[in-house]
Amino acid sequence: MEDFRQFLAALCAAAAAGLLSIVFVLIWILQFREGFAWDGGPAEFNWHPVLIVIGFIFLQGTAIIVYRLPWTWQCSKLTMKFVHAGLNLSAFILAVVALVAAFDFHNSKNIPNMYSLHSWLGLIAVILYSLQLVLGVAMYLIPVTPVSWRAAFMPLHVFSGHFLFGSVIAVALMGITEKLIFALKNPGYSGSPPEAIFVNVLGVLLVVFGVLILWIGTRASWKRPSDQILHTLHTNGGGEDTNTKVGPDLSQLSDETDAEASGDVRRRSNKCDAD
Repeated sequence: MEDFRQFLAALCAAAAAGLLSIVFVLIWILQFREGFAWDGGPAEFNWHPVLIVIGFIFLQGTAIIVYRLPWTWQCSKLTMKFVHAGLNLSAFILAVVALVAAFDFHNSKNIPNMYSLHSWLGLIAVILYSLQLVLGVAMYLIPVTPVSWRAAFMPLHVFSGHFLFGSVIAVALMGITEKLIFALKNPGYSGSPPEAIFVNVLGVLLVVFGVLILWIGTRASWKRPSDQILHTLHTNGGGEDTNTKVGPDLSQLSDETDAEASGDVRRRSNKCDAD
């Protein structure tokens, strides 16, 4: 891997920001709010921000960069696909439970649903995320899907994943701000009470985590090498081949490489038939 120390620094910083975000949201709920319950009251709603931060942000961010961890490169591509899909599925399940907690609280207190921009964008994000999950499984975990389709869909799949991740963080920032505005009284949010300052720090941590994850996930030189190169390095005893370099031209998955190889075979076959 190129710039391994830089990658390691970014990874450690992202892990620290993500774990601190989870700690901060738990302290917020346990110390400043009413804790947790499932009784239709405010304590049930508290599951909403906690599960969003843990699932829809931290687990989704982990799923984005899991291919780029050099320690996983010894695992097969299929294994890492299942890990990637499992993390995303876990994030989706936690997000759905978070939505149920919010709707159940609103209904029990006769609070209107879907009236704020936060709720609109949040529901849209969950729907799009479910579509992303279904299409990802259909394209990359079903063996009969043509390799050419996988290669063509990959740029859209990667872009959609990054876009949804950034959107979820933005929606979460809207949500915690909305919660503070409604919940804080005497002094209000504008008076900067300790809870407001504490939760604002949580928002900063979420932004830092998101920026670091997107940076790691978009650096071309940190992509997972193709299986062919990994096999070459393994058969060479793990040593560095001077003619083989893991660089920006390597894909996160080798579907593109497989598609090119398949195309070469078809062209050669057509040429032989013509002769």
